[in-house]
Amino acid sequence: MTTIAAALAGIRADIASNVAAAGRGEDAVTLVAVSKTKPVEAVRGAIAAGQRVFGENRVQEAIAKFEPLRAEGTEIELHLIGPLQTNKVAEAVRSFEVIETLDRPRLAEAVARELAKGQGRLRHVLIEINTGEEEQKAGVLPGDADFFIRDCIDRLRLPVLGLMCIPPQGEEPALHFALLRETARRNGLRILSMGMSADYPIAIRQGATHIRLGTAIFGARPA
Repeated sequence: MTTIAAALAGIRADIASNVAAAGRGEDAVTLVAVSKTKPVEAVRGAIAAGQRVFGENRVQEAIAKFEPLRAEGTEIELHLIGPLQTNKVAEAVRSFEVIETLDRPRLAEAVARELAKGQGRLRHVLIEINTGEEEQKAGVLPGDADFFIRDCIDRLRLPVLGLMCIPPQGEEPALHFALLRETARRNGLRILSMGMSADYPIAIRQGATHIRLGTAIFGARPA
């Protein structure tokens, strides 16, 4: 627990330094602690250190881990940062404040139908852009992004506030972050979820509003 608290303190100081160097406001960047595969004890350690925003990849794992904490009265903002299957949409809308991985029409329509029921925690969604156009990776292709964004907002009335991306390994992340930033600017979106443990200083310089860090906080995940 002490290690997690120390890691968070160091990361917060580094975020503040990078934000200041980029000439941005001190509250410009939100840290999303990626707790996927980590036990609830590790999450408790982060909460004790003041962390309240967490990212999880799987709906069922997140529910099992965070609902007991919420039942204790802990205020948490939970982000879904992994792929979402349409048969898990109802549970995701009930359990997450933010879905960051909207990436296809069928999924968008399912989320819209669930939101229309007026139940659940979901406040807004982000659209995942496959900036590297990788076949094995989820996300809307850059060339299709503008149409998909407008369709989600104008036809489906979804609360789309921003974009998310994961740059390809081995490529310069700044190029992908710049592409995401320009796509968001063109569509009037204010949230940019980009940057992870290895590249978040670059993401901050490129305008990230949310960075997703797991390893830097909790240590390496099991292979």
